[in-house]
Amino acid sequence: MHDLLHQFIEGLKATSLLEFIAVVTGIASVWFSKQENILVYPVGLINTIIYIYLSIRGELFGEASVNLYYTIVSIYGWIIWSRRNEKEQPVLNITNNTRREWLMQLLFFAAFYVAIYFALQYAHTDFYANTIPWADAFASATAYTGMWLMARKKVESWFWWVATDFASVPLYFVKGMVFTSVYYLILLFLAVAGWVAWQRKARENQVINLIHE
Repeated sequence: MHDLLHQFIEGLKATSLLEFIAVVTGIASVWFSKQENILVYPVGLINTIIYIYLSIRGELFGEASVNLYYTIVSIYGWIIWSRRNEKEQPVLNITNNTRREWLMQLLFFAAFYVAIYFALQYAHTDFYANTIPWADAFASATAYTGMWLMARKKVESWFWWVATDFASVPLYFVKGMVFTSVYYLILLFLAVAGWVAWQRKARENQVINLIHE
């Protein structure tokens, strides 16, 4: 316990300004997402661009690919979240997945996990001995899935964010990025809160739709 505390304190001391900015904007972005606020995307872009650089430097190439993907999907999400109908109401509302959508996202996750795992296994064997293929691939594939579903305002996106954050806490800790590890711990609690908030909004939207029908 003493060693872990010492490592935590030393890790915080070694935290760079860039990592600090990335953590703050990341937490703000998830908070905006929980509130269904479109600022999730411009604030989130600051976070993802910084973490592309930090992940490459830390040999977390799966996470680097995730943040590149975040950047691209954030632009897509920004566009579709901005759309309004003739009454100036959002075109896209928070909803739950259908059974078919659940199957599709599980296949989506599995495909990315396998692809990232074998790519990182190759990198681990031939180039970078410090990579952790199975953990990095899991954190990456769950994040790919969660980001896509968030852009579509699906409640289940938070399920994947919880999985991502849970896996990322120890992953970044063992890499020496302690402040980022704490950041993912905070995001884990925010993800649970976001799941509850979006589930409530989905129920409200379902009632409204039934009334209009």
